[in-house]
Amino acid sequence: MTSFIHVEGLSKSFGQQTVLENVNFKVKKGEIVGLLGPNGAGKTTFIRILNGVIKPEKGSITLNGMDPASEGDRIRKISGIVTESAGLYHQMSGKENLELFAELYGVKDKNRVAELLDLFDLKEHQDKPVGKYSTGMKKRLALAKALLHKPDILFLDEPTNGLDPDGIEMVLTYLKKYNQETGTTMIICSHVLHQLETICDSFAFIENGTIAEQGTLLELENKYVQNVTVKVNTTFKPQDKQYLGFPCSVVGESIVVFELPSKNDIPQLLSSLLKNDPVYSLTIMNNDLQSIYFKVRGV
Repeated sequence: MTSFIHVEGLSKSFGQQTVLENVNFKVKKGEIVGLLGPNGAGKTTFIRILNGVIKPEKGSITLNGMDPASEGDRIRKISGIVTESAGLYHQMSGKENLELFAELYGVKDKNRVAELLDLFDLKEHQDKPVGKYSTGMKKRLALAKALLHKPDILFLDEPTNGLDPDGIEMVLTYLKKYNQETGTTMIICSHVLHQLETICDSFAFIENGTIAEQGTLLELENKYVQNVTVKVNTTFKPQDKQYLGFPCSVVGESIVVFELPSKNDIPQLLSSLLKNDPVYSLTIMNNDLQSIYFKVRGV
């Protein structure tokens, strides 16, 4: 499948400071990609280059067959952007904000504003001034604004900052639902890894101005997680620090942790345990996105 976004050898400096260097990056159409990394790693600069706002010194970029450096206006017409400063008018109501931006974007569909207010559960607040919205409501309105013109790609820079757990869950659920219904490609920048683990199709780790690794969670797990640590909720109590040759330890009431050479050893472990003891749950502790990220960084 041809990449919707294809980046090769991208570099960008500001004065003497190199912000991005030899960045390679691919995104398939309809994919949700988490662009992950610490603050200052270059995520926001990279998004601004992809969107044609600033130009790189080196490298080639195509986004839906267009070069952002020379066709930035065309790319921005098919893009939606959500940043921390959402650019909303606080003295106007939510509905008035969307109607204003719909006119600016040239949106012809008269039902689009009502559709988005309904999608993001803002209908009952549509006539309230945005200045009186909660942080979560402002985030949802910013998403609605970015989606008014039905963009082919959505750039989201820290979309969950400032939200409580309920707000985070709500925003991420909306994004996943919208992607499934429309096939909109999404790039989500964040340094909070665990929030994106269930919503993204793949992940790119940006470190010191370059993409250190990119792939699906399974691809990354297969590459970086050899030995696995599993936590088992069971009545089994090991007599020593080994079981079936696997190191193990009791870490709490009815919780035993096993160190296995591979996840392929899990069936053997479970089969043996279940011969004499119930097993209520088993969790792999070191194959989550955050654990893999630290392996990629060599931390």
